[in-house]
Amino acid sequence: MGQIGIWQILLVLVLVVLLFGRGKISELMGDLAKGIKSFKKGLSEEETADKRTLDHRSDETAPGATLSGSAAEPAQRDTAAKRG
Repeated sequence: MGQIGIWQILLVLVLVVLLFGRGKISELMGDLAKGIKSFKKGLSEEETADKRTLDHRSDETAPGATLSGSAAEPAQRDTAAKRG
């Protein structure tokens, strides 16, 4: 008696269709589909923004990056002073 059978499910579906009508149910399903698409789009946009941020940060701290200009000069002077 605790299990739901196919006849109980069909009865509930028939009652829902009678109460709301086919038009209202299809409208609700369309709105639900639009919401899901919007949610997925938002997630994919967030992931691409996160990837861009990570790529940008990894470019700044690349292992082969060298210091140039005035930032490199003090480091070279310090190294030379320690040696000589």
